[in-house]
Amino acid sequence: MEMDITFPGGARVDAQFGPYTVRTDQPPMGGGEGSAPTPFAVFLASIGTCAGIYVLGFLRQRGLPTDGIRIRQRMHSNPVTGMVAQIDLEIEVPEDFPEKYRDSLVRSAELCAVKKHFETPPDFNINTIRMERVRV
Repeated sequence: MEMDITFPGGARVDAQFGPYTVRTDQPPMGGGEGSAPTPFAVFLASIGTCAGIYVLGFLRQRGLPTDGIRIRQRMHSNPVTGMVAQIDLEIEVPEDFPEKYRDSLVRSAELCAVKKHFETPPDFNINTIRMERVRV
């Protein structure tokens, strides 16, 4: 998979891949306009939405309704480093949700590929390359 990261102006930075564009910006206090979420917010949202895809798949496979089900995600930061130290995902289900499926919902959310990448993080290789100018 390849993404193009572009700088459309101000403090905006976008990621383009396939037919999609993920737009990001910084809040006004960070020099942006607040026109889109920050890259870090998009990153954090990918955790909950990824878990949600697996929960949704579990529900669909069993013909269970999604009404009244949601995932609440909370981040807890290390006060010394300011880094996220813990992420809680709570799958809220209605009172009449079958008890026998509750643990299975948790196990399905734990299959999230984003979460698994935390467990075995990739190596990063960051460098610069010179673009060749096309002469006409």
